Amino acid sequence: MGAGHDTVAAELARRARERGDSALVVDVLELLPYGLGGALRRFYRGSVRHFPWAYAVLYRLFLRPGPGRRPGGTPLARLAGGRLLELVARTGADVVVPVFHLGAQLTGHLRARGLLPVPSVVLVIDFEIHRQWLHPGNDHCLCLTEDAARAVREGTGTAAGTCGPVVAPQFLAAAPGAARWRELFGRLAPGRPAVVLSAGAWGVGSQLETTVRLLAGHGYLPVVLCGDNRRLRHRLARTRGALALGWVRDMPGLLHAADALVDNAAGQTAVQALAAGLPVVGHRPIPGHGADGVRRMARLGLSDFAGDESALLDALGRLTAPGPRRRERIAAGRALFADDALARVTDIARTARDRR
Repeated sequence: MGAGHDTVAAELARRARERGDSALVVDVLELLPYGLGGALRRFYRGSVRHFPWAYAVLYRLFLRPGPGRRPGGTPLARLAGGRLLELVARTGADVVVPVFHLGAQLTGHLRARGLLPVPSVVLVIDFEIHRQWLHPGNDHCLCLTEDAARAVREGTGTAAGTCGPVVAPQFLAAAPGAARWRELFGRLAPGRPAVVLSAGAWGVGSQLETTVRLLAGHGYLPVVLCGDNRRLRHRLARTRGALALGWVRDMPGLLHAADALVDNAAGQTAVQALAAGLPVVGHRPIPGHGADGVRRMARLGLSDFAGDESALLDALGRLTAPGPRRRERIAAGRALFADDALARVTDIARTARDRR
């Protein structure tokens, strides 16, 4: 749906090609017939942007974790089955790796019925595991944390382990572009800590303008990632003391140069910040999986959660200044990046193939 799934898939493919393997990235929504994938994407995007209450209802109905019988995504996903099987046969694939929950429903359905001849290893990229990630037909799930892997094992009995988040190596190393960003921040707001506000690829958030004015009024430089939402960027550009950005190509440099991230979705920007050693504060999360993920990150000690404006200012005051709280958060975030997801995937696929 958003750019986070695409980013993870692209990085896995890059690693595979760097090793000399081949990799094909496929959008599962494009495998759906009758234009259903495009319609589903437009509906989701419109709901999150303009009717967040509607998405909250759908999340509770279809995705929310927990027991009880509820509708699932398998009937929709299975419509893409024929096209996926054709791709697997044509490319001679050794493994299929869903990084989006609808893909996990599809591969689980096909594996359970003996139709997909190669292993399916699901890469669960959310901190909070909602029910649509889970299908007992899949061979293995790789999760960001052991907490998430335990939820998968308990929920389906599927084998599950950890691999940590998937980010480009530039986030984990010194970023050459950081100096240019620091120079820009210094010109715009000398002496003010730069706080990045993430609104995702679609520029979605609750009361972003209020948060921007709050931070600008309390001694920070708010740097807002508006994604492709031009209207949001134009509105925020009029806010004195703030920097509104569109699509940023040098995210490693930006995150290495900033002092903290205010996050509302626990998505790919949040894990990129953890890799870059940037403390994260969850605030005014988007409904559904965003709210659950933001709170889960905080419970795991990877971030702070600020339930109101006062808590946000308190958290930023602690995390943007040198001290033990900042060091603890940075260390906890970077400790996630201890394994290579691609190596785990290929090891699992090789083991499954050897058993045949």
